[in-house]
Amino acid sequence: MSTRLLAAAVLVSSVLGVAAQARAETLPDGVEWPPPPSRYAAVGTEIGDGLRVGDQLDASNADRAAALLPPEIARHFARGEYANPIASWPTGIIHWDTSFEAATRTNRDHYMLDPGTGTILEQATRASAADIYGLPFPTIAANDPNGGLKALWNQSHTFWNTGSYHLQTLLVWASRTGIDRQSIQDVYWQYYDNQAPQYRLANPEGFSQQGLAVTIAPNDLHGTAALTFRYRDGHRRDVAWAYIPALRRVRAVSPANRSDGFLGSDLSQDDGPFFDGKPEDFVWHTVGLRDGLRFIEPDSVRGHGGALTWQGQQRGGGWRTQLLRNPPSAGFQMSSWRGVAWAPVSAALAKRRFWVVEAVPRDPYYLYGRIELWIDAESWIGAFNRKFAWSGELLNTYQVEGYLNHPGRRADSDQVEWLWSAEHAWQCAESLKLERATVAGIRPSPEAPFERRARHDIAQTFSLQSLTRWGR
Repeated sequence: MSTRLLAAAVLVSSVLGVAAQARAETLPDGVEWPPPPSRYAAVGTEIGDGLRVGDQLDASNADRAAALLPPEIARHFARGEYANPIASWPTGIIHWDTSFEAATRTNRDHYMLDPGTGTILEQATRASAADIYGLPFPTIAANDPNGGLKALWNQSHTFWNTGSYHLQTLLVWASRTGIDRQSIQDVYWQYYDNQAPQYRLANPEGFSQQGLAVTIAPNDLHGTAALTFRYRDGHRRDVAWAYIPALRRVRAVSPANRSDGFLGSDLSQDDGPFFDGKPEDFVWHTVGLRDGLRFIEPDSVRGHGGALTWQGQQRGGGWRTQLLRNPPSAGFQMSSWRGVAWAPVSAALAKRRFWVVEAVPRDPYYLYGRIELWIDAESWIGAFNRKFAWSGELLNTYQVEGYLNHPGRRADSDQVEWLWSAEHAWQCAESLKLERATVAGIRPSPEAPFERRARHDIAQTFSLQSLTRWGR
């Protein structure tokens, strides 16, 4: 079978395997879901330089994608370390809550950037913006010198809009050939910005977000915990603490340490879902718009993700996502895989348009001297986060899959809410010099909690006392 037909067969099999789980319907806002097949480019459609939808990108044709990928990612394909089919992700199938989309329309020309700090300001008053809802920058001109930073703010606000969450995830340290170590993280996060009206909370202290990450396995790391507060005030730096069970002490942590490897891995706190540094802590430069390939979750982009179930608005409620198929995310989960262990074996590639932006940290003690971000110009989901030494050498690359928002119906009303959903997750921070990577997003089990727009006990969860309580 030819490479193209083989890859096409994989894509068709994936889609057919979940087609029976989500019957097409027209939602109250007129959206047909899942998107009809006619919206997607047919197998054989050329995307550039002889590459077509349905082809598999691998060592045999990697040279054709060299201009569409960061060089370090293109090398993985050229060396046979990655191999992924090319799929279609058409424009116009991304949806958000009706209230979010309505607010986005009213935000046109409503906000601007502070020329000194990059903070979002009200256009009319030049005051710091508060209670932003919807995309802060619905349209960005291709020649806008601040286009990259505006794209970053859109990326942050769309992620925050999916709500506060509670999840358990594996953090896997991988060598080229297998797993070196893994841990289970129990993560609680509270977002205050860009929340739908029914999820907004009183916020007298002016938080942007609060987060708690606790290691629950293996035993030698059990109870290690990190607590972070971020404030809306662009001039106020993050406040963070850590609890190390061996020391039995809570210690304050410098914001510069957010660039360090979390628990000695290659993933940092400033990575988060893609880039989670505070924008005001960096000086930004827009590189511009470009076409490129990105990794995607193919089931999600076809409208077939995990099942969304409404748990209610009691403590610990919200939307729970249950994986239906849970395919392998990385190469180390497949005995037949011959590439690098962290390779995204269930991902596909799709051609998208990106804003590329560079950041230089204001803090000279920050680990990296320059960061380059590729941000999807329609979904606002980041694709590649490339980190350079102060000397200019590329050290680390963070690769993130793209996905669609999927509709969920609340059990207590006819209301439809849109939250990202997928059959698997893969986020990979790769250390290029050490030839190793850290994979995140994999569920410890299909039953592990994965809840968004969750309701936390704020005082109990996000406190210094919670750090020591978890460590006992």
